[in-house]
Amino acid sequence: MIRLLLADDQELIRSALAVMLALEEDFEVVASVGRGDEVAAAAREHHPDVALLDIEMPGLDGLAAAGVLAHEAPQCRSVILTTFGRPGYLRRAMESGASGFVVKDAPAEQLAATIRRVAAGERVVDPGLAATVSEIAGKLFLSEGTVRNYLSAAIAKTGTRNRSEAVRLAEEQGWL
Repeated sequence: MIRLLLADDQELIRSALAVMLALEEDFEVVASVGRGDEVAAAAREHHPDVALLDIEMPGLDGLAAAGVLAHEAPQCRSVILTTFGRPGYLRRAMESGASGFVVKDAPAEQLAATIRRVAAGERVVDPGLAATVSEIAGKLFLSEGTVRNYLSAAIAKTGTRNRSEAVRLAEEQGWL
């Protein structure tokens, strides 16, 4: 049984995740919190195997909470689950000690598979982010870090939330 801690400041999202994940025979949601600064205490009390952390939460953001968990509850591996599929967030998540990074528009099956792989000790990155960055880096003879920086800059300059929105806006404006 994989024990889960859910951390998202939106009650509806947290509750929906709990219901969805409870449908998996090998998952058990043991704790649910709405603030990043509640994550470490919940991990110490409930001993989860994996924590699903939203990036934007009051108290501590999910990236900072992942860093705290890595130091204070190393038996609990973190997965960042976010609306913001930005390469800069991905880089910061991996630097903070997170073991996984999944965007919220991923299929439920992908989230479940990510949780299982992270619980088994793997590092998992949303395939769309990982494949795209590698492909672009190879074609342009740039490092993956440089590509992630450029993608983050494009998202910021367009005022969009993620790469998909940036591409859609660029196509609508005739920039691509």
